[in-house]
Amino acid sequence: MRVTKPTTAAAVTAATAVTAVLLTALAAGGCGIASSSEHTSGREDGAAAGIHWGACKNLPSPAPGAPVAEIDWQCGTLDVPLDHEKPDGEKIGIAMIRAKATGPKTERIGSLLFNFGGPGGSGIDTIPGLAGQYKTLHKQYDLVSFDPRGVGRSDGVRCLGDRALDKYFAADNTPDDKAEEKAYLDRIHDFAAACEKRSGKVLPYVGTENAARDMDLMRAALGDDKMHYFGISYGTELGAVYAHLFPGRVGRAVLDSPVDPTQDSAQRSLAQAKGFQQALENYAEDCARQGGKCPLGDSAAGEGAVATDDVADLLKRLDGKPIPGSSGRDLTESLATGGIAQSLYSKQLWPLLTQGLQQAQDDDGATLLVLSDALNGREPDGHYNTLQSSFLAINCADTRDRYSTADVRDRLPEFRKASPVFGDFMAWGMASCDGWPVTGKRSTPQVSAKGADKILVVGSTGDPATPYEGTQRMVDALGGDVAVKLTRVGEGHGAYGSGNRCTQEAVDAYLLDGRAPRNDTTCRK
Repeated sequence: MRVTKPTTAAAVTAATAVTAVLLTALAAGGCGIASSSEHTSGREDGAAAGIHWGACKNLPSPAPGAPVAEIDWQCGTLDVPLDHEKPDGEKIGIAMIRAKATGPKTERIGSLLFNFGGPGGSGIDTIPGLAGQYKTLHKQYDLVSFDPRGVGRSDGVRCLGDRALDKYFAADNTPDDKAEEKAYLDRIHDFAAACEKRSGKVLPYVGTENAARDMDLMRAALGDDKMHYFGISYGTELGAVYAHLFPGRVGRAVLDSPVDPTQDSAQRSLAQAKGFQQALENYAEDCARQGGKCPLGDSAAGEGAVATDDVADLLKRLDGKPIPGSSGRDLTESLATGGIAQSLYSKQLWPLLTQGLQQAQDDDGATLLVLSDALNGREPDGHYNTLQSSFLAINCADTRDRYSTADVRDRLPEFRKASPVFGDFMAWGMASCDGWPVTGKRSTPQVSAKGADKILVVGSTGDPATPYEGTQRMVDALGGDVAVKLTRVGEGHGAYGSGNRCTQEAVDAYLLDGRAPRNDTTCRK
């Protein structure tokens, strides 16, 4: 399973000061329409006439202590073609959410559409808790987000029930022998079959290109001549694909923590293995500076790579014998690996990793299990949202790469060299589309955007999930006359919400005044 964070990753990207935002799973329920209070017209390529906006229902409750802006949210649904090649055919609904600009109407720029990552993240669940970070932008923009097709309220992909998902995520994802390999592959195939049975109608149509076409229908329905856009993590790929398809309709667009568009899925997995390993080593060195509070011991002093051997030993121990977690569930090797990866998305989560590792030494897996649940979309009541099912469906619809167990075995040595902690986990994740009922589209996305307005691409030097090397590659792929590169020096996934004032001011100036920073600007504080 590739670790590219959906909704919970978006919360990390925004880097809120309260980590409870990240660890409280999002509440279930629809974003219903209380009344049709406003209609925004716009019709194009077979889309429905527009969006009927009304009061939102069942938005997730904010995490305790989280900074939440007092905002009047409106929810609505836009009908779009299930198959964009048949614009007058069957329709599906795309669930949307917005908050109107707070400043004078004469200063309003338009709508700013957000995608917080994934693929598989719910924009409707995410933006209410993070909107306070976009207070400056909100004065002149309507803040808008959505659940992409196949996600959450937009006919989200469902595969297994909650109890079956508990077993699925806890199972061994790093097989050590032929029998375990067979069991692993059988689980993948069973999961794919369940997805086809429960969500087969939408599976062929949930890819990124279709989502980008949906975005253009949103733009028209919102009444905007150009698409103003803020994409984070996978949202950068979605935004770049949109720019490729509709270069003349790109307005002010920010791609924060860009996906490398030149890598196939195996290359991307290997890059992430290296990225998370480096992040873990950086954590270990920081942990050592905490003295007696560090669970990695004296070996961590200045030697992150040595200290992470302790983490590898923990995972090996859990492979043989899980430890008690919470709610009657055990912490397995797979769940612990996911929990550790979750904690590396933001430096603000490092104290939780320290706590989790300390507990694990005493055979208590509670904290690492909570972190893992956030990664997997498991809510406090035991219900799973569509986070990971949607992730897999969109990923397998996008990529035509299909790797067998033999392919994985051949590449295991380079993955293990890249990371003794995450190497096996990332390598075996390459096989996750084996047996998928839909043929993928291509190995890498098409993102060239000749003729588009300036696009601001922002990368972070210590990003584990979308490593910094991909920032320049995204710039080059979009086109040197289109993309402007901004670098944040620092740890974690996501630049704008990291607390780096220089980055935030540069992005704000671009989105509000159209003033892009000089290409290759570097922000250190």
